[in-house]
Amino acid sequence: MHISKDLIAASATPLLLAILKEQDSYGYEIIKKVKKLSNNEMVWTEGMLYPVLHRLEDQQLIESYLKISDKGRKRKYYHIKKAGLEELNKQIKQWNIVHAIINDTLNNKQK
Repeated sequence: MHISKDLIAASATPLLLAILKEQDSYGYEIIKKVKKLSNNEMVWTEGMLYPVLHRLEDQQLIESYLKISDKGRKRKYYHIKKAGLEELNKQIKQWNIVHAIINDTLNNKQK
């Protein structure tokens, strides 16, 4: 199934914050995680991911740091901050409201 760019864009912030809540991560690892979580239905690109990461960093919701991998390669990791956790909680509440409205609307139309 094709997921629209609008829905991918709308879900990017809460999904990124939720992933970073689990553990610090770097770009390519985040892309692989989203692909796996969605059973290959949602495919993010670097061109979509990095602007969102930079925006979240500018908003002080996440922070980045460099770390050397086991193979000696420098990677930029992202870490969720306290403000990011608070924003994630707000976003979860908003998504739950939207999800409930959509479900109620669909169920009412089918009756």
